[in-house]
Amino acid sequence: QKATNITWHDAIVTAEDREKLLNQKGCVIWFTGLSGSGKSTLATAVEQVLHQQQHHTYVLDGDNVRHGLNKNLGFSPEDREENIRRIGEVAKLFADAGTIVMTAFISPYRADRDQARELIAEGRFVEVFVDCPLEVCEERDTKGLYKNAPRWRD
Repeated sequence: QKATNITWHDAIVTAEDREKLLNQKGCVIWFTGLSGSGKSTLATAVEQVLHQQQHHTYVLDGDNVRHGLNKNLGFSPEDREENIRRIGEVAKLFADAGTIVMTAFISPYRADRDQARELIAEGRFVEVFVDCPLEVCEERDTKGLYKNAPRWRD
């Protein structure tokens, strides 16, 4: 940590107070999987259902977050790690605010997902692996990533 002259400021309104107001518990539903697997589609569908049931929700989508908060990050292993670290911290804030937050990120490294999980209160982090066959993701190729990837199998 670069900043050293900082002090945590305790809030008067607690997470429990916010949850009581919203009549729900904040949590994180973390969608992970290959590009084109349907993570964002599923996250937004879950959000729509929860919203219709009067729940306070939000989706943190990988591409959307890279337009703002993480626009200075690329796709190197180090940048991917920092991307997920930041998202874990933001998801923690949303959950603390009593929101049901869905994240949709490739998040290929278990260690990064575990680090995000450790930020969230016990029982408030659900990891969903969107298990879509590579061939289907290649057919969808929503971002044109697969057509440009080196062919390593035949």
